[in-house]
Amino acid sequence: MTSPVQGLSDRAGAPADAVLLDLKGLKCPLPALKTRKALSRIASGERLSVVCTDPMAGIDIPNLLRETGDVLEDQQKGDGTLTFLVRKA
Repeated sequence: MTSPVQGLSDRAGAPADAVLLDLKGLKCPLPALKTRKALSRIASGERLSVVCTDPMAGIDIPNLLRETGDVLEDQQKGDGTLTFLVRKA
């Protein structure tokens, strides 16, 4: 079970053990910046489900994770959204 993190929530759509970060409507570079900030607030081993509508997030978030060393466990595209499941290293 994830711990509560200010600005993040456990909501439907994210895996049961992941914190949901809803970034729909935000444009580059905000999804990557907010993902970086959210990752700094969770513990190692916890998972973050990031939902975006900006197509550039498909490039920016994987690049961010290469920089931070966190793990991209899954990436889905559908219904105008990109969803990333990230495990904090």
